Amino acid sequence: MKIIIIGGGWAGCAAAISAKKAGAEVHIYEKTDLLLGLGNVGGIMRNNGRYTASEELIALGGGDLINITDTNSRHKGIDFPGHKHASLYDVNRIEGAVRDHIKSLGIIIHMEKRVRDVEFDGHKIKGLYLADDSFVDGDIFIETTGTTGPMGNCLRYGNGCSMCILRCPSFGPRISISERCGVPDIQGERAEDALGAMSGSCKLAKESLSDEINKELTEKGVIALKVPTEDVNYGKLDTKVCQQYALKEFAENVVLLDTGHAKLMTTYYPLEKLRKIPGLEHAKYVDPYAGSKGNSMRYLSVAPRTNDMKVQGVDNLFCAGEKSGLFVGHTEAICTGTLAGHNAVRLALGLPLLILPSSIAIGDIISYENEQSKTRDGRKVRYTFAGAGYFKRMQELGLYTLNIKEINNKVTKLNLDNIFNTKLC
Repeated sequence: MKIIIIGGGWAGCAAAISAKKAGAEVHIYEKTDLLLGLGNVGGIMRNNGRYTASEELIALGGGDLINITDTNSRHKGIDFPGHKHASLYDVNRIEGAVRDHIKSLGIIIHMEKRVRDVEFDGHKIKGLYLADDSFVDGDIFIETTGTTGPMGNCLRYGNGCSMCILRCPSFGPRISISERCGVPDIQGERAEDALGAMSGSCKLAKESLSDEINKELTEKGVIALKVPTEDVNYGKLDTKVCQQYALKEFAENVVLLDTGHAKLMTTYYPLEKLRKIPGLEHAKYVDPYAGSKGNSMRYLSVAPRTNDMKVQGVDNLFCAGEKSGLFVGHTEAICTGTLAGHNAVRLALGLPLLILPSSIAIGDIISYENEQSKTRDGRKVRYTFAGAGYFKRMQELGLYTLNIKEINNKVTKLNLDNIFNTKLC
């Protein structure tokens, strides 16, 4: 069987790995020249409930990408406002490490290959048309195109193109595969009834910071710098996609994390104001380049799906990552992608599709988000293991734990241990 994955971000890479392990021929089509998408400017893993989800995924046999981020972490066990025991992977090394692993598995990667349309017969996708007018056929398709872009969305719903890592002007717009099949997208909303949400952080060149700040950041992994009283802006917290960082501490302080660059935990910050803070007099943005003005807009293209990650209304299409729900984060993308890739092979073989039970965090967030996103209030929320409402739910349900033995025992009792590492054909 031939599995085609559209989008090479964290979700697409995870889907490719699990589909390959299950026995399929797997192809990734990525429109840019880098895998991982926003993962190239992300860097935060294992914070709060993501620790539990990461260990669940390892117990389920889908921990390849978790292990790679662990290996490439600059810091582990980092605490910062609202977050505990985070790992910070090196954004400058991670893409190469993931690409090497994917190639070693025999997964075929097609870079700078943008999908522009689909051939759909009313039930199944027959194939994809690429921007160069070539045609790609396949048996099962997995859409992991994300929800950021095309550039018009940032112009309409944000502050304009911020020249982010996705580089729409260079590599072209993303399209919604599910919508091309006649399935209307779900769109995330904001409290003021606007659509979408701004991406949650920026990157500064570490070399542009003072020697003292650079030294502390490199040694400790995190530093908080007081914002001048006249520049504190609590209202901007509402624009953040990452609601787990919408705490007053992130308005009153500039919080920097060491991910290879200095990760600035705010949607954007005017450079002239940023440079008023001692030690940041020569600060320079490296992502997005227009970090003085804004950031990319997300959550404008989510496919309706069932809890096995299959898109409703298309017989042979799955989805994962942000395309599959109002999820925030790499861990969330890896979890949904792993399930989608595994189930794509199950579908091709005529096997029952796997739905992860709500007794583990991964299964619960997939089903809970799916139910909540059917309501307008639910579409104003983002779902993440790392904080905000869903992390509170994890704690209330007893799903959050740092006890790896307890996690392994739970997965084993469900008879799901190593399920994603099992060849199905």
